[in-house]
Amino acid sequence: MKIAVIGTGYVGLVSGTCFAETGNEVICVDIDKNKVEKMRKGQIPIYEPHLDVLFERNISQGRLKFTTDINEAIKEAKIIFLALPTPPDEDGSADLSYILGVADTLGKIITDYKVIVDKSTVPVGTAEKVHAAIAKHAKVEFDVVSNPEFLREGFAVDDFMKPDRVVIGTSSQKAKDIMEHLYKPYVRQGNPIIFMDEKSAELTKYAANSFLATKITFMNEIANFCEKVGADVDMVRIGIGSDTRIGKRFLFPGIGYGGSCFPKDVQALAKSGKDYNYNFRILDAVMQINESQKTVIVPKILAYFNHSLKGKKIAIWGLAFKPDTDDIREAPALYIINELLAEGASIVVYDPEAMENVKAKYGNKLSYAESRDEAIKKADALVIATEWQLFRTPDFDKLASDMNEKVIFDGRNLYDVKEMEDLGFYYSSIGRILVKG
Repeated sequence: MKIAVIGTGYVGLVSGTCFAETGNEVICVDIDKNKVEKMRKGQIPIYEPHLDVLFERNISQGRLKFTTDINEAIKEAKIIFLALPTPPDEDGSADLSYILGVADTLGKIITDYKVIVDKSTVPVGTAEKVHAAIAKHAKVEFDVVSNPEFLREGFAVDDFMKPDRVVIGTSSQKAKDIMEHLYKPYVRQGNPIIFMDEKSAELTKYAANSFLATKITFMNEIANFCEKVGADVDMVRIGIGSDTRIGKRFLFPGIGYGGSCFPKDVQALAKSGKDYNYNFRILDAVMQINESQKTVIVPKILAYFNHSLKGKKIAIWGLAFKPDTDDIREAPALYIINELLAEGASIVVYDPEAMENVKAKYGNKLSYAESRDEAIKKADALVIATEWQLFRTPDFDKLASDMNEKVIFDGRNLYDVKEMEDLGFYYSSIGRILVKG
């Protein structure tokens, strides 16, 4: 099947590459000429595990191509995916200008039947707006479909190639048949393709992300309360996670969620509610709590150093909002860095993938280490902000000898409290007993 993907951000690039992997002919469109030229040469612009292999293979075999010319891309395509950014406006609503702008263009240039698919995360009613924008100019039949993505950064290739479910919103039998044919190779193990109306499909994505954000935030609240009463959040997590109605996932406490999806989607759903005179009180609370949770360890750091960080060197392990990505959007590490800089601390950072993105943001305000071990040399304290695998089993004897003080503030609860006590570290984590060394 011939497919056009408009937009080569995270969703567009993963989707286009994975569609090509099952034999489809895919052409991706982007207005950035330099980016397109690099992709044509096989240079992938994002870090996502295992994507590079598929990317290079499908380019070399001619199934994955790139262009800046939307006319070229859609000429022979039967399906056109809109994978365009929907950044939040100042009021929290999703900015649909990119999507509607492209829709307007498509209406002027399509010359035969197309299925036009909203792949971006969009508010309820967007399919209608896209349809209206295309219909204003189009002289041929077309259908607009809502097909939200459920890709986890760090696991996106697996999520796309072996999805838990595929959600497709359409009222057209013709579009339904085409989309079902497209996705059949990805659900051979029996996972469902779920068809529904367009509005329900649009809301499904927001509802899923908002529920998961709420689950994370609830567990962070429990962790904060554990510290007040002397309970152990790990035990509480195990206790409630064994309840099949609740489940084990998304119950690990920490320093809040970040990234490109949860913050934006929770905000956008809350704003959509207000647009329809409905107040999502739970989402307002989730956003407020998550904002404060990102810096929950900063008061602990200040208290340890008697509220003076001038002259103190703080090492930070982890900058990306989660492991296995270079994405720093809304990353808790950045919030911590901002507050520590404001307190006069000297900061050295290390992350396996996100260093260049952080350098572009902070420049010479920070020091950048070549490795986790280099970062902690002569540090007065270590802050762990992202749970990368290589941070899970460090040489604690080396940490003790290389650091000025044996002090760790762990925002991801990577280490065993008893072990840290035996090693003589001052160890402050989230929702667990404080080890004073």
